[in-house]
Amino acid sequence: MSSLSQSRVLIAGGGIGGAAAALAMARKGASVTLFEKSAEFGEVGAGLQIGPHGSRMLEAWGLLDAALARGVLPGNLVFRDAVTSAELTRLNLGAEFRARYGGPYFVIHRSDLHALLIEAARAAGAELLTGQTVTDVVTEHSRAVLSTADGVAHEADVVLAMDGLKSRLRAKISDDEPVASGYVAYRGTFPMSEVPEGEGITDVVGYIGPHCHFIQYPLRGGAMLNQVAVFESDGYRQGLQEWGGPDELAHAYDHCHPTVQSATDHLWKDRWWPMYDREPIENWVDGRMILLGDAAHPPLQYLASGAVMAIEDAKCIADYAEEHLELGGVDAWDRTLAAVNAERAPRCNRILTTGRMWGELWHLDGTARIARNELFRTRDTSSYKYTDWLWAYSSDRARGARPVASSV
Repeated sequence: MSSLSQSRVLIAGGGIGGAAAALAMARKGASVTLFEKSAEFGEVGAGLQIGPHGSRMLEAWGLLDAALARGVLPGNLVFRDAVTSAELTRLNLGAEFRARYGGPYFVIHRSDLHALLIEAARAAGAELLTGQTVTDVVTEHSRAVLSTADGVAHEADVVLAMDGLKSRLRAKISDDEPVASGYVAYRGTFPMSEVPEGEGITDVVGYIGPHCHFIQYPLRGGAMLNQVAVFESDGYRQGLQEWGGPDELAHAYDHCHPTVQSATDHLWKDRWWPMYDREPIENWVDGRMILLGDAAHPPLQYLASGAVMAIEDAKCIADYAEEHLELGGVDAWDRTLAAVNAERAPRCNRILTTGRMWGELWHLDGTARIARNELFRTRDTSSYKYTDWLWAYSSDRARGARPVASSV
């Protein structure tokens, strides 16, 4: 039994990242307590795309089959022009793709993946608490002390701050604020029988166009259609305090193909998500606390890797902790946090900055759009040079991950 079994780990935040971290640490034998401010566990949103960099982690935890049973394996990633509906390019996600990356690309309802991780974390022995707001974390004599709103102080070896985009604990390291992209997302998940236009959609389809895009893919074995509409807000450009409301959605796709325009009928109109990220930061560590997940590196959604980055974080810190605590020393946890920070920050910050660039590429207009479309149409569909850095990544400490075909 590793010395990690003598460690106490506290986690602030019970989203996908927090649940994954609770599972990863509990599987290694640590005593884990997670604090979630909501009254019950749950994820707001709809569909989620999980690339092979995520499915390999789930397989290492024995959860991939259960996740696939709740999700869908799309045949392709397809890009279309939002104005003309013409196909620009596609990536086949079949056997060759899976062999190269050691795992499949799949889609799943966010709440289904979250519930799966919560169930597995509990089964591994993690204590998961709801209705607990974390107010502060301080380091005292090489011990982390986490305070909750009810005035209770909880002591541990380390605290994983995974309290999301609007992280309260990030303020202990950085005085930055979330950065508005000026774009807003609308989502909708409906039974396929209620969306006749969705019949036959078996791929992840992305319509990319001037100042907007629209994503479609099936969920829950093809029984549901998930749609995401993202567009640049006129209200944001005008400097309005409240921006991106349904009045803007009503005309955001007037310049797009009728296929896209009609699809906007099947979106939730009572909620919307202004899109924010944060500037990359190099240091995530404050004493015995480390920022992980969206608290450390909240991305825009263009590379579909936000949830996967948090899962990677979870497995990476559990593996490093096991290694360093086996070696021993009073500074084992300090070495663990430094090693995780050194490995994860460059990768995650690259995803943040590349995601911003990818969003600009999707939303080009005029001659730039024409040039982009030609590049997409003529790209070498047998080449993986633009995706290996993202999907082939594997921490050296991710011992359960399959080797991938390329070295990056």
